[in-house]
Formats: sequence, structure tokens, C-alpha cells
Amino acid sequence: MSSFQVSHAVRQDRPDVHLDRVLRRVVLSGVALVLLLPLARASTDWLGWLPLWLVGMPAVAWWALHRFRLPARGARSHRTARRRRSPQARRIRDGGGALSRAA
Repeated sequence: MSSFQVSHAVRQDRPDVHLDRVLRRVVLSGVALVLLLPLARASTDWLGWLPLWLVGMPAVAWWALHRFRLPARGARSHRTARRRRSPQARRIRDGGGALSRAA
């Protein structure tokens, strides 16, 4: 494998730095507009809901630039860390097959 192929493969894995910077600025500017200007939270007949176009669409474009990767988490998620390691409980039946009743 030549050095061009190696560097090209590494470059394909990382997003374009300039586009990443532009999209990050657009998302942050949209968030600032929506938070600071009440008019930016409105809906228009021509564009629709403005926060979608000012924040949502640029954020999805930025996420797509990073190939829809989710933020890194620990080795185990919060749900699996709480899970018990004992086997599942089973019902105990009487000899006749019916559950015994408390007297």
C-alpha cells in the first residue's frame, strides 16, 4: 500500500475541518437566535417553524457530516450496570399443580 492510499484512507474517516467549523458556527448562531429573539421562535407561511430551519436542520447536517456517530459512552450503559446477575425467579407449584393458598 502506498503512502497516498494510507493518507487518503485516514482522511476519509475524518470529516472536512472547514465544513465542520462552518456547520458548528451555523448551529450555534441558530441556537443564539432562537434563545434571544422571540421572532426566531415563530412560524411563517413561507418557511414554516423557524427553529427547525435555524437549529434542527443545521444540527442534522453537522451530525451527518460526522456519519451519524453517537457520543461515546462508557463500556457499559447505565441500564446494564444496574441489572442483577441472578437467574430469573420461578413459581413453586404444589403436587396437584395448583398454587397453594395462604390460610
